[in-house]
Amino acid sequence: MRKTLVGPRLRQLRRDRKQTQAEMARALSVSPAYVNLLENNQRALSVQMLMALTETYNVDWRDLIKDDSAARLTDLRYAMQDPVFDDKAPDLQELRAALDHAPGLVDRFLHLHHTHRTTMEKVMRMGSGGGLPDLVASVPETIIHDFFRNHSNHFAELEHAAETVRHEMPGREDDVYADLKDRLAARHGIEVRLERILDMGKSLRIYDAERRMLRLSEALDHPNRIFQLAHVLGLVEFSTVLDGLVADAGLREEAGLARCRVELANYFAAALLMPYDKVLDLAERTAYDVDRIAAACSVSFEQVCHRLTTLQRDGAKGVPFFFLRIDKAGNVSKRFNSTSFQLAEYGGACPVWNIHDTFRSPGVILPQFVELPDGVQFFTISRTTDRPVYSRSTQERRLAVALGCEMSHAERIGYANPYRFSEKGLFAKIGINCQLCPRQNCGQRAHQPLHMELKLDANRRGNTRYES
Repeated sequence: MRKTLVGPRLRQLRRDRKQTQAEMARALSVSPAYVNLLENNQRALSVQMLMALTETYNVDWRDLIKDDSAARLTDLRYAMQDPVFDDKAPDLQELRAALDHAPGLVDRFLHLHHTHRTTMEKVMRMGSGGGLPDLVASVPETIIHDFFRNHSNHFAELEHAAETVRHEMPGREDDVYADLKDRLAARHGIEVRLERILDMGKSLRIYDAERRMLRLSEALDHPNRIFQLAHVLGLVEFSTVLDGLVADAGLREEAGLARCRVELANYFAAALLMPYDKVLDLAERTAYDVDRIAAACSVSFEQVCHRLTTLQRDGAKGVPFFFLRIDKAGNVSKRFNSTSFQLAEYGGACPVWNIHDTFRSPGVILPQFVELPDGVQFFTISRTTDRPVYSRSTQERRLAVALGCEMSHAERIGYANPYRFSEKGLFAKIGINCQLCPRQNCGQRAHQPLHMELKLDANRRGNTRYES
């Protein structure tokens, strides 16, 4: 069993109370030397000491033993790979020492780096009318993405809520649509109507809270109709749970708060339609066959991909995945992450990644092994997903989704089984996007990196004008 080390959090708790180690020791009835050992991670936290801390300082014991060091180490390693630094990055032992002994400094450094990256990416998006005053402010999408990632894409409160509802549903697996309609009507007085496309226009779902009316467009296929019912049920029946989670996200603008509620309600809907234990068991037994899971739960390919990123319950974890959805221009419309993979925020994802090739072969799963500039390797699958069609002009509103995991988990994924991992040239060298990618001599480079000048040879023309 892993020892519980709480040095940095204990030190911060003492400093917040403006106490010396001797003063804390007296409050806890222990020796100053013991407090010093705890703060320097030279002693593990005992149950007795944990209880003494919670009672003396009125803190939640879960906050004391919360271990997010792996995620923060990943973020720190990623930050140190930024081209703005030289190539002499600190080793893992130095980075771990920084997390153990200067967590506040690490937090400020990561915040500064995040602000720097946000500014650089916004510079890339600015048009001629762009202004500088709000450059350093994080957009709601970024805050929401980081909020989900900081929770490892897993919310126990929503899982519990979904399990409670599922247990109370009286029908069989194929009666979910009727059960949800009945629950909305019986418990919340909400009538569900399926409406003609002509009457709904471009709207797929309209919930009128005053009239207690939920209207669904007939453009939605059956799985998505069920998903919309589950989404609205989450909004109305578990609004208090959603409010509590949204309050912790760090959002201020109304639009951002509303967007976060939508994403959390989507999480609830996915958890309700794809019960945690069922999906995890099926995923492990089928080597994460997305189509088989979709068929078993009567949901879409995209919905399963999204759900797989949330299987991070302590004691029953699945493979940690990232999920990305883009349009034909490469714009990112959805991203969730429980890995160290750095997802492009504003589009322009690396063209070497075959997620862009899926539009040439709709419905076909394309596997690929990729390597980021820092040397970390991933296995990914990509496939198109179709949007609802409500007019002739929307027939090809296709998007592409990608699901990926670190190579240490690839042997558990059936899509990777046909490949020999030791094969030379197996990994495609990709980056986040051209402006942030330090790779030189890349035949797909479209822009000069923002943080470095590539050496150009006027007497030689390579695959691109940036290749020498």
